[in-house]
Amino acid sequence: QVTLVESGGGLVQVGGSLRLSCAASGSTCSSVSRGWFRQAPGKEREFVAAISYSGGSTYYASSVEGRFTISGDNAKNILYLQMSSLQPEDTAVYYCAVVKYGSAWWSDNWGQGTRVTVSS
Repeated sequence: QVTLVESGGGLVQVGGSLRLSCAASGSTCSSVSRGWFRQAPGKEREFVAAISYSGGSTYYASSVEGRFTISGDNAKNILYLQMSSLQPEDTAVYYCAVVKYGSAWWSDNWGQGTRVTVSS
């Protein structure tokens, strides 16, 4: 199990930007793919973005493609999510995760989440 700790959430106005960070620790954290999910009030948790453990491949949900960028610093075991052109529908708790792919992205290893609120 990898321990994941998110930070960087907060309140931002429509059209603004925010960068989330996720610090990872654990014996296997350098060899796993990681990503971000989010859960809006009253909705199910949904996939946002993922990056392969090598950093060579990235994947995005269509709702954030072109606005969000996932990246990682493997030397520091930190994962980032740069979010721009934020909209009210981006309001959610964002979770860092060790991700896997079957028929869809999923995880059973989550951080505690960081809240993002986009105000209009």
